[in-house]
Amino acid sequence: MLGVALLALGLVLIVEGLVYALAPSIVEDLLAMLRAIPEAQRRYMGLAAMALGLLLVWLAKALGA
Repeated sequence: MLGVALLALGLVLIVEGLVYALAPSIVEDLLAMLRAIPEAQRRYMGLAAMALGLLLVWLAKALGA
């Protein structure tokens, strides 16, 4: 279980690092756009992302990952 958690965290850090390494100016633009979105809407977006992530993890485990 710990191995899977470390694998998942490592993959997230790889993807995040690629974004910052390859397109830092796009990250700045995205942050500016996020500041324009109301806090409540950002919270709902975060909850929706968490729900989607949970669904994907459940689906992967159901398929044998």
